[in-house]
Amino acid sequence: MPNERIEINAGVMDGKPVIRGTRIPVEFVLRKLGAGMSPEAILADHPRLARDDILAAQAFASDYLADEEIVYG
Repeated sequence: MPNERIEINAGVMDGKPVIRGTRIPVEFVLRKLGAGMSPEAILADHPRLARDDILAAQAFASDYLADEEIVYG
């Protein structure tokens, strides 16, 4: 599902999905969350981000995984 806060551009971060208007990869945001960092702490460290950007990163990952084929051993 397209998200207006996420962009993929071959000329930005080698085509990795990033938060629109930044060079902050979705992966970076997700890794921070996965490491236990709160959204508030991420926003404090990266003032160009908005809370909706963090939610968009999570939604993007969820949508991506929803389309993955699962192979059972």
